[in-house]
Amino acid sequence: MYEFEIERPSSVADAVKALGQEDAQPLSGGQTLIPTLKARLAMPSVLVSLTGIKELKGVEMRDGALWIGGGTTHATVMHDAAESYPALAKLAARIGDPAVRNRGTIGGSLANNDPSACYPAAALASGATIETDRRAIAADDYFQGMFTTALEEGEIVTGVRFPIPQAAHYEKFIQPASRFPLVAAYVAQFSDGVRVAITGASNEGVFRWTEAEAALSERFDADALEGLTLDGGNMIGDLHGSGAYRAHLCGVMTRRAVQAIA
Repeated sequence: MYEFEIERPSSVADAVKALGQEDAQPLSGGQTLIPTLKARLAMPSVLVSLTGIKELKGVEMRDGALWIGGGTTHATVMHDAAESYPALAKLAARIGDPAVRNRGTIGGSLANNDPSACYPAAALASGATIETDRRAIAADDYFQGMFTTALEEGEIVTGVRFPIPQAAHYEKFIQPASRFPLVAAYVAQFSDGVRVAITGASNEGVFRWTEAEAALSERFDADALEGLTLDGGNMIGDLHGSGAYRAHLCGVMTRRAVQAIA
């Protein structure tokens, strides 16, 4: 680790101002940033902690959708979303371990957009809207590739608005060492169709499997996915699994999610 300044604003406005400094970087749960700093992969001169900003925290229904503040921890989502959006609460309950769930935040996860993170799949499959200090961004426009989002320099995720599907399920094949999904599928069934988001598999990060969506919108049954495959050529390949293996798991996880709902 190296020396840096840390600021602890109490409002979003103050945080935005602090982030205007040269080499300033926001700190939310720190589950990704702190290890990155330790490895000296990032060396900001100022860290702006968002943990003391009350307006970034909370879980509540707003105009028929579930709003979750960007600074809300996974553990809080696990408890407070259980009644309104059970599938999302169950997803949060399986992130990392208790230490991670009590420190990591939904805003930090979405801002980092790790290719194997869980929340991006939930946001994309649910058709969520990511709210920032400047604007509202549809999930379909927000995720732009591995570790890449539509966020601009110094922009803060203030909240996420989730439409509530008729039914949903997140099926996750856990990589035992990291607790990240090796591959996971989030299936959300709405009155006008089905959305399927895959995480952990692609070199481009989280993505919608549109062919599966079309098949399931026509007939919501695991058998409707029979014969559908994904190309392993653009899938992540590492010591945990080849691209072809991950492509195969996309189908397995999606079928299991559909079976769990049905």
